[in-house]
Amino acid sequence: MTQLDARPQAGDPVRGTAPADGGVRGKGLGGNSVGLMGSAVIGISTVAPVYCLTSTLGSTAGEVGVQMPAVFLAGFLPMLLVAFAYRELNKAMPDCGTSFTWTVKAFGPRLGWMCGWGLVIATIIVLSNLAGVATSYFWLLAGEIAGSGSIAALDDSKPVHILTCLVLIAIATAISYRGMTATKGIQYALVGLQLVVLALFVAMAVQKANRGEFASSVDFSWSWLNPFAVQSFAAFTAGLSLSIFMFWGWDTCLTANEETIGSEKTPGRAALIAMVVLVGSYLATAVAAQMAVGSGGSGLGLANPDTSDNVFAALAGPVMGPGLGVLLFIAVLASAAASLQTTFIPVARTVLAMSTYEALPASYARVHPRFRTPGKATVTAGVATGVFYTVMTLVSEHVLVDTIYALGLMICFYYALTAFACAWYFRADLTRSVRDLVFKGLFPVVGGILLTAVFGKTLYDMWDPAYGSGSSVFGVGSVFVIGVGLLLLGVVLMLVMQRRSPAFFRGEVLTKETPALVVED
Repeated sequence: MTQLDARPQAGDPVRGTAPADGGVRGKGLGGNSVGLMGSAVIGISTVAPVYCLTSTLGSTAGEVGVQMPAVFLAGFLPMLLVAFAYRELNKAMPDCGTSFTWTVKAFGPRLGWMCGWGLVIATIIVLSNLAGVATSYFWLLAGEIAGSGSIAALDDSKPVHILTCLVLIAIATAISYRGMTATKGIQYALVGLQLVVLALFVAMAVQKANRGEFASSVDFSWSWLNPFAVQSFAAFTAGLSLSIFMFWGWDTCLTANEETIGSEKTPGRAALIAMVVLVGSYLATAVAAQMAVGSGGSGLGLANPDTSDNVFAALAGPVMGPGLGVLLFIAVLASAAASLQTTFIPVARTVLAMSTYEALPASYARVHPRFRTPGKATVTAGVATGVFYTVMTLVSEHVLVDTIYALGLMICFYYALTAFACAWYFRADLTRSVRDLVFKGLFPVVGGILLTAVFGKTLYDMWDPAYGSGSSVFGVGSVFVIGVGLLLLGVVLMLVMQRRSPAFFRGEVLTKETPALVVED
């Protein structure tokens, strides 16, 4: 099994002659910092389950009605299949570059570079969105606690909103800069709070549904779990795209692999644990909310366009009462804040790996001598997030909204590439056993095909100006222009780096290979 080479001194860029094991290198990160439970908690935190639920329950119900739980299950399937690909690749190469490193090893430097770019740009977009949501809920919660509408209205002031957002980004950057141990402790508390509040909401929603306290309450039906009952394929794919976004982020478990106890096996197991917890939470909340208020488009119905973008803000009081309802506001704020902090992990470590293998400038390969973290990469990600959000907010909030809609394109792009990379990298193993055929070949390929189909359908839908904010550029939807434009920007940057670092792009630093058959431990 491929092993990492000897670790360099902290603070030094990792450059030089590629080692004999195909170029895989250590980065100088702080090893053995996180165990199985800590890794799973970080994965759950990055996904931000409470934030995802409050922002997508209504939209999904609007697309597929009472089949919302079924669509959540359908979105879980390709993510689970891709998670097996990540697990198998991590066993062979526990490298913090994950998708970037593995795709280079399977398909070569150019596809690998673009896969890394897809992860980086998707993460920057999400960090910006999370910071904005955390800011809004900070002032909303402050207004609720103080009983003052004027305090809650401070979020409507752009200078106040932007300043608060930058402060939250700076705090999250500082915590991530200090390493995985600092991150882990905070995440236990924030993730625990989210899951407890969700459980309380589910219990109270089911109780009120059974009592018939709301006019729109409906009885549970097993047909809600049937994806074939969705009225149209277009509605199904729209709901599926939202569902896939709700699971994105579990791969943070893998990008922290070089800092995890048992780096070859623990991150993959943690990712699967995180996925199971997430799908369980989503299904329970979706069923309970639908039983309580229904999926209609009026009143408290989940698909009401006036409340669908923030369901918990509308349901907190009616379902949990004015006292306990505040807990939902706290949980959404905790969810966004926790994810804001942990989402720095994948982008900083991907940039670190790309620099280590000479795909980005050498200065990003340095780790902090005390905290053993990719210091410059983390700070740069924080600055990029702050600048991006500030500029987009000042220029046009429509552009910011469309950028978030384009996120699904990036997610499907790099997940699908990684899934196909797994099957191709292990192609010599696929006839060795049924297990290898299924987990290294069949599952990754099916997951990759499903995500590629969603990528293609999303790309087609984005062409329509009605997609997203409704704006267009020369008759083409702004979401399409932004999504494709960001991918093309990656191509341009790759060509620039190809001139600056020709050795990597010649395959001399991180070599493409097919591994010899390995005996599992």
